[in-house]
Amino acid sequence: MQSTLERASHWLALLCKLVAGIALLGLLGVTIVDVTTRYLARLTDGSVALSVTGSVELVSYLMLFSLLAAMAANVEKSQVVVEAFSHGLSPTIKNRLHGVYLLGFTALGLVLFYGLLESGSSAARYGEVTQDLRIPMGPIYYAAAVLSLMLGLRSLVHALLSAIFGVEGEVSHGE
Repeated sequence: MQSTLERASHWLALLCKLVAGIALLGLLGVTIVDVTTRYLARLTDGSVALSVTGSVELVSYLMLFSLLAAMAANVEKSQVVVEAFSHGLSPTIKNRLHGVYLLGFTALGLVLFYGLLESGSSAARYGEVTQDLRIPMGPIYYAAAVLSLMLGLRSLVHALLSAIFGVEGEVSHGE
């Protein structure tokens, strides 16, 4: 069971890293094109007036996806250790405390998932769209909900690995 959980977590982490990477590349691409077109307009005193419509909107949603995916991909590396409290404890007990700590991230991911799922359902029902580009908000909320669910699932997997099996937070997979 332990190796199955580790393998599942590993593949979920890879998927989340891929999503975060694509979102960051998109974010950087939009930003570079927007800055370049603004600078070109300034250099030509407005005769070349290109702009990226909805760039702020695109960047904000891509940032949301990249942050949620990166959090989900790296949840096992998120332990905050307070040395004053854990100084004399064995590594196994520290790992088990880390598991309990990750249950909080599990709850956070599941609460975000539920809230975003409700928002997506409401947005789809009422035809809510983004302000500038008029993109339907439902799929945006649903995508964020899936990434929040990944955060909750990976947190739960690592909470189980740490709390029950006493395994270290970062599981090596020969990367």
